[in-house]
Order: sequence, then C-alpha cells, then structure tokens
Amino acid sequence: MNLIRPRVAIIDWGKQPIGDPSAGIECAVIGEAAEVRTYLCDGDSDFNEEILDSSVLIIWHNIPITRHGIARLKRCKAIIRNGVGYDSVDAAAAAECNIPVCNVPDYGTEEVADHAIALAMALCRQLFPLDVEAKRLGWLIKVESKMRRLRELTFGIVGLGRIGTAAALRAKALGFKVGFYDPYLPNGADKAVGVLRFRTLPELLRQADVVSLHCPLTSETRHLISERELAWMKPSAFIVNTARGAIIEKTAILSALREGRLAGAGLDVVEGEPLRSPEEAATPNLIVTCHAAFCSVESKKDMRATSARIALAALLGEPLENVVNAKLLRARK
Repeated sequence: MNLIRPRVAIIDWGKQPIGDPSAGIECAVIGEAAEVRTYLCDGDSDFNEEILDSSVLIIWHNIPITRHGIARLKRCKAIIRNGVGYDSVDAAAAAECNIPVCNVPDYGTEEVADHAIALAMALCRQLFPLDVEAKRLGWLIKVESKMRRLRELTFGIVGLGRIGTAAALRAKALGFKVGFYDPYLPNGADKAVGVLRFRTLPELLRQADVVSLHCPLTSETRHLISERELAWMKPSAFIVNTARGAIIEKTAILSALREGRLAGAGLDVVEGEPLRSPEEAATPNLIVTCHAAFCSVESKKDMRATSARIALAALLGEPLENVVNAKLLRARK
C-alpha cells in the first residue's frame, strides 16, 4: 500500500513572488486530497527533492520549465501554468513523459482587454504627455498633432480569441472601426462579432491606426512584428501589446519610436522584460506597464481557484481542463 501523501507544489518566482505563501485558496479547493506547499524558484534548476517528488506543479510567472527539469520529475501527474501563456513550459518534453500541461486561459479576459483599450486610449488622447505638461504648470499642448478622433480610426486586432474578441467589442463600443487578422478562425467569425476581416497581416498593418496584439507566443509569432512589419504601418499609428513581449522585436520597436517612424506604443510586455537600461526607458512616445494587464483582485482569485481545481482533478485521476499538449499526448498512445 502506498502511504505517501500526494503533494501539490506551487512554484513562485524567487525574484518577485506574487502568490500567497499560505496557499489559502488552493488549500480550500484541494482539501485533504494532498499537501499543498509553496516554493520560491527562478527555474527548474532550483527544484528540491520535495518539488521533484510532487504529484502536481502549479507554476507562477514565466518560470522556465525545461526538458531537463521535466525529466527529473518522479511522479508528476500535471504541470499547470498559472496564467494564459505556456511558452515557458516545454510542453513537448512533458508529453514525452506523459505529463499533461494545462493553462488558465479565461481568468483575466476582461482585465487584459480593458488594459489594451486603456493603453490605446492613452495613446490616442496623449494622456501621459498631457499629464507631464500640465504638471509643469503649462498648457502648450505640444502633442496636439497626435490626438485623434476615435470614430475616424481603424482598430486592428491580431488574434481574435477570447481576449481579442473582448477587445474588439470594447473598441466597437468606443466608436473605432474594428478589424482583425487571424488565419486560424473559420469564415464567418467576422460576421459573428460584427467586425471587418483582414486576410493578411500586411493588409491590417497598412490600414490600422491602432494595432493591438492578442496572439500566443509560438515559433510562428515570435518577432511577428519586426522592422519589416513596422515599416508597413502608418507613421501616425500606435501599437499595443498585452500578449507576449517577444511577439514584437524590442530593438525594432524602440528604433521606430526613436526615429519617429511610429507615433507611439503601449506595451504591457516587452521582449526580455523588464526594460534593461535608462536608454530603453527614455524611448519617446512609449508607455510601458509591468506585465500587469491580467491583474485584479478578482482575476487572481479566479486564476488560483481554476489551477487548484485542475490540480485536484489530476490527483483524483479525473479529466483535466485546458490541456495544451493534448495532441502530443494522444500521439503517444
């Protein structure tokens, strides 16, 4: 008889922990099914024997979970990424070890869409430069040439998934003309949401006054926006990224802003985040937030409860929600 009590290991980022050390929400959901413990790590090289012997891992932030780390796990039944993106977990390596990788794709839909719209509005109405000017006790309105009437602008969305759709509906309500590019959606998606469909990325980039990115980071979308793509955009256009930093090549976007080839950018995420130097931080016409688009008291509770629910199902041998490497797992059977 196996008398070893299962363990759920919650892996928080040692450099900037944002979880609850007491794991109150997770413990309430999992109950007596397992011991729940929180560990601070910067990567799987920090995993101790307790983590390696755990039945389920719940991963905060973008802590890298590599092929080497996965191979060291002894009895893992699931790896759960506490958030939407899962590019930091080697899902293929996990499938080779018959370990499902799950994410929480719906917990912050409203928050991320709201944040994207907030960044777009701040750019279109030049809120931050106006704030600086007003606090200098002056009213010169030097940025008047960049302030735009929303209903005259096209809001282009790359990736019409959950968050992209939520952003599209918000942009429509504000009066933007809304269009999207998403090669993976079937015909009719544009009619269902009531927006224009762009058939190619260049078409969207050339016509949009605001570009908002809502696609996952994959080998296909890494540096989806680089020098060439930025050159397609209007010099008067703005770009917003609340998805993943490496979708936009950082050197390319910063150069475009410094050289005036783009009117502005609102980035909740940046490649190799956070910003690395005072020179990067001083880039003109750049708004940067702290990879915080998903944040709210409510969304954090939702995320943690969903992760705990998936962990409990894994412990009990029940079907799992949101398995992102399901095809790879099926291929091995």
